[in-house]
Amino acid sequence: MTHTQPLERVPPPPPAGEPAPAPPRERWRRVVQGIGEVFVTCGLVVLLFVVYELVVTDVLTDRRQGELSQQLHEDWDRSPTVVPVHESKVGDAFGVLHIPRLGLDYERVVLEGTEEQQLSQGPGHYTGTAMPGEQGNVSFAGHRVGKGSPFLELDQLVPGDPIVVETSDSWFVYRMLGDVATGDVDADPSGIPGRQIVRPEEVDVISPTPGQAASAPPSGAYLTLTTCHPRYSARQRLIVHASLDATISKADLPNGPAALNER
Repeated sequence: MTHTQPLERVPPPPPAGEPAPAPPRERWRRVVQGIGEVFVTCGLVVLLFVVYELVVTDVLTDRRQGELSQQLHEDWDRSPTVVPVHESKVGDAFGVLHIPRLGLDYERVVLEGTEEQQLSQGPGHYTGTAMPGEQGNVSFAGHRVGKGSPFLELDQLVPGDPIVVETSDSWFVYRMLGDVATGDVDADPSGIPGRQIVRPEEVDVISPTPGQAASAPPSGAYLTLTTCHPRYSARQRLIVHASLDATISKADLPNGPAALNER
């Protein structure tokens, strides 16, 4: 007597006109390929965003700075109608910042206010802080990377470096605090460091006397620059402090003080 072998189950053929289902291995290959394509697409989107933030916004802000500079100098040429700097409204061009250490041609128009609407166009003046030349602490914020990157190389400043603020009728020359002879940023006789790194919530760096209470009277005429630290991060803040060295009338030196040519 012979035994009949059991029949193997054979899947029925697909209906006419329908493709045969892919085997499991082929289906997984397609899934993995699809996931890979998604990651590649996401990577390209991120790359394009980085290029936009680091390159395109710099170009747009540089163009806007050119417009602001032309407008501001035209306003200054019509001096009788110029609004005094202490009456500037948020968004107004405030003055021009010169930092020779960052290039003899370095100049940035500063706007009143430090919201993103102002900082996307250039450095901004902290509303409520001192005006240039006054007792107290005239304070500016600026992006480290992107939006023109005005303070990208702020960490290159050394004690004694001039930071010049230009207004419609004056040049105000500030110099970075610290020991000029040794370059020690923490050795200024005032006790105020020339450069420091702080947490974002440490807002006393823009107090009338840097590092003191906001309600305390000023002990001198200071200037403070703030930006993000480290580069490509907003985790901390890089701070540079300076004190007023000279106030010069444009009537005496229309082309600016000698400090503009120091590096």
